[in-house]
Amino acid sequence: MRLHFLGTGAGVPAKERNVSAVVLKQINKDGDSWLFDCGEATQHQILQTSIKPRRITKVFITHLHGDHIFGLPGFLGSRSFQGGTGPLTVYGPAGIKDYIETSLRISKTYLKYELSVIEVSDGEEFTEDGFTISIRQLDHVIPSFGYRLVEKDQQGKLNSEKLQSIGIEPGPIYKQLKNGEKVMWNGRLIDGNHFLSEPKKGKVIAIAGDTRKCKAAADLAHKADVLIHEATFGSENEQLAKDYYHSTAAQAAETAKVAGVNTLWLTHISARYADGKESALLMQAKEIFPKTYIAEDLLEAEVD
Repeated sequence: MRLHFLGTGAGVPAKERNVSAVVLKQINKDGDSWLFDCGEATQHQILQTSIKPRRITKVFITHLHGDHIFGLPGFLGSRSFQGGTGPLTVYGPAGIKDYIETSLRISKTYLKYELSVIEVSDGEEFTEDGFTISIRQLDHVIPSFGYRLVEKDQQGKLNSEKLQSIGIEPGPIYKQLKNGEKVMWNGRLIDGNHFLSEPKKGKVIAIAGDTRKCKAAADLAHKADVLIHEATFGSENEQLAKDYYHSTAAQAAETAKVAGVNTLWLTHISARYADGKESALLMQAKEIFPKTYIAEDLLEAEVD
């Protein structure tokens, strides 16, 4: 799986950073992708990548501020115009269904695919495409949610050499054994589990919406491989962050440290930190949580 940041700015588009959107790519063997938030001009950002809108099968909206949703109606329409016929599900706070339906109705946009809209609430959990998706409400001026994605553990590999050493040659029996089944072979019961390597642990990804520092964000990110967290302000603007229900880079790092995550990505960067000034945010965060990175528009990163 890979992350592809499409928009990493806060509030309004800026020269260096568009507004919020990130894609989680290659979430399954079919090569599907999931989109998190869809700020203005997200589809323009997609044009600069190899991402195919028809391969995006789910959209997760953290909250209903414009810099997170104003690109959604356009994306939904373009996905249809560009040959997307597979179903798409949008998850988001109460009101997202009305927003989408109103936008499409007034603009007379007709989709050629099945669109489902699910309005989420704190504590809900879904199982989709081999992932458990947990939802927590964070601390923002309007309802804002974070999504925790837990990938199902991947089955261990079948040790064919070990099987052949006891005389079992490749054939249909291998499929049964790979599934962990017990199979009779030459009067002997063979347990497939004895010939499988250890399961590969699934990845855990936490994506937080706009929020003040809060316990819910740390709970959401507990032991995650990757946490994507807003860092609108630097420590010198901590009071401003509190007043506007946002976080500083240092506060994001504190959340990552408490949660015990592997990697922290900072995003939703205020335009006041343009022209290289975001390096100060990175330094503030790294003092607390060394494995911190600042996301840039169009940057790709492996989930590890």
